Amino acid sequence: MQTSLFEPFSLRNIKLSNRIVMAPLTRRRADNPALAADDMVALYYQQRATAGLIISEGSQISPQAYGYTGSPGCYTQAQMEGWKKVTETLHRAGGKIFLQLWHVGPFSHASLQPGNKAPVSASPVTPEGDVLTPDGRVTYESSRAMTKDEIFQTVKEFALAAQNAIKAGFDGVEVHGAHAYIIDQFIMDGTNKRSDEFGGSVENRARFLFMILDEILKQIPSGRVGLRLSPRSVKKGMEDSTPDQTYGYIVNKLKDYNLAYLHISEMMTPEMRMENPNHSIIPYYREIYNGTLISCGGHTLESANRMLENNEADLIAFGKPFISNPDLAERLRNNAELTPWDKETFYHGGSRGYIDYPMLQYTDI
Repeated sequence: MQTSLFEPFSLRNIKLSNRIVMAPLTRRRADNPALAADDMVALYYQQRATAGLIISEGSQISPQAYGYTGSPGCYTQAQMEGWKKVTETLHRAGGKIFLQLWHVGPFSHASLQPGNKAPVSASPVTPEGDVLTPDGRVTYESSRAMTKDEIFQTVKEFALAAQNAIKAGFDGVEVHGAHAYIIDQFIMDGTNKRSDEFGGSVENRARFLFMILDEILKQIPSGRVGLRLSPRSVKKGMEDSTPDQTYGYIVNKLKDYNLAYLHISEMMTPEMRMENPNHSIIPYYREIYNGTLISCGGHTLESANRMLENNEADLIAFGKPFISNPDLAERLRNNAELTPWDKETFYHGGSRGYIDYPMLQYTDI
């Protein structure tokens, strides 16, 4: 029997209405002094409630974790009250949602950091490009190596943020270990040049990640914790020399953690998915990982169903299509035309390009 994208799925004790996941999408609409989600953010997520599972935009776990202006935090009472509006509104609409826990690491600026200190990383790095600050866009500056005290403090902050998320009504949390942010900075040998117990061997470079997971699992059940990795998707100048071996070690070790899911982000286009499906690393992880797998990156209805039918993944995440198609699950189910997104409105605040995309009207046949 073939598996369909529209079949229900049991994510441990969480019942999902389908196998469609809304991927985490940074939208930067929390442009208020508290950096808190508001009624407009709640409406945005409510509109997308027909996804089997929503993974929220990245939510910074501490002031040091901040780097993207207007992104909502999850470390103050005001922020959690804002997120509570989101979870209550979404749950009334029948949706399920995990909060993505985020520390941007070097992708910040001293003007955005406590005490105007340089942003942190595993080792000093200077990202390419620029960053939006209160004084406008400025070039990224060099980060500084995290001290051991900061490492241990950050581990505690991830766990506290996870507790906050559950108290605010989230169905679970996703640890953001992907795309060269702080956890990935430690994992990759191209960005981790440390000589202490957090650098050198892959076991040492992965230590920070597993310390975070261990601390979170002291506070909340493993079935409410997911992890996102991006083994072959790197930012320019930031990579690992042997990614298959490095992330393979991590994925193999994760078998002992019994997490809700492992979410693999791949920088693939729909064309790549169709022309060269063997490029995906997901089938390899299926052989070594015994838990729920989410595949993300460049999926179409056809590639999603093919991966499910081949038992290569359990859930399929869609990103940008959800921006401009709040009812994406129903559009895919009905093979309806998708509305194109307006890239100019991805991050720049306000309701335009955020909560004003139309939904189709469906009639039962």
